Amino acid sequence: MVLEATVLIIDNSEWSRNGDYTPSRFQAQIDSVHYLFSIKTNDNPENTVGVIANAGETPEVLVSLTADLGVLLKGMYGLGVRSESHFDTGIQIAQLVLKHRANKYQKQRIIAFTASPIDADEKALVKLGKKLKKNGVSIDVVNFGEHAANEAKLAAFVEAANNNESSHLVTIPPGPHVLSEQIRASPIVGAGGSGGAGGEFDFGVDADMDPELALALRMSLQEEEERQRRGAAAQAGGESSGSAQQRAGDDGDAVMEDLDEDEQIRRAIQMSLMESQQESASGSAGDAMANDDLVASLIGSLPGVDPNDPALQSALGSDSAKNNTDNSKNKDKPDSK
Repeated sequence: MVLEATVLIIDNSEWSRNGDYTPSRFQAQIDSVHYLFSIKTNDNPENTVGVIANAGETPEVLVSLTADLGVLLKGMYGLGVRSESHFDTGIQIAQLVLKHRANKYQKQRIIAFTASPIDADEKALVKLGKKLKKNGVSIDVVNFGEHAANEAKLAAFVEAANNNESSHLVTIPPGPHVLSEQIRASPIVGAGGSGGAGGEFDFGVDADMDPELALALRMSLQEEEERQRRGAAAQAGGESSGSAQQRAGDDGDAVMEDLDEDEQIRRAIQMSLMESQQESASGSAGDAMANDDLVASLIGSLPGVDPNDPALQSALGSDSAKNNTDNSKNKDKPDSK
């Protein structure tokens, strides 16, 4: 969001009565002024916009730098078509307006409309452009109406004032299009200017018409992008863990391959004995549990015998412990054969 003070210069000369632009050159400029005011003030709440009408005996400041739409409408109320336009004089007055801006941190910009032939010669315009560049004032010129006659002069003027691609000349020939829509798609509002996103709307929504919907869609997009980033990070972590396990298995295989044949046979025998011992331990536990279940079922089937009698349970427990001791002794006793 660029902090900027902008002065809009309207060409309200007699040439602006022509209807080759919808609805006329004059009304097309008024619509574009309203659009540019909205773009600039929405881009940064501290931005200010002024308006100058450069036709008549001398250019007139209609609206001083302001961010209030009511002040803009009041200043432009009753503006009409007058005699001749004074392009260069209007530029100089706009520069004075910007010089006396309240916030000195604001960048300076002039957007001038030209709907009539420019009387000033090219040399004088180049000198004026260099002065704007020296004072840090950017200039955007909307060349329409008499665009062919003014093209060379305005190109030299903008080139002299241009500093790091901050100034632009936009030539719009006649046609069925709306002037403000052509400005929307131009560098004045697009990538080269300080305004919005050019001719296309984000998510198909015009932020000027429905800013709340545009904000909600933008926040939703940001949340979805964050969710996708988290998912990608989790997936990358899982893949790295699986790769580490695979590398560990590969390392074990590599170690076995490095051993000689006798050592490999010895390790294979050790692994086989460990598996046999585990199976034997689990089998013994299973047999003991099976024997206990068989004794309990036999006692429960005898008439007049209570399987839950404490004396009976104690006797069965002592017999079971004795059998386990005898089994362990038999296992430890060496074979006499």
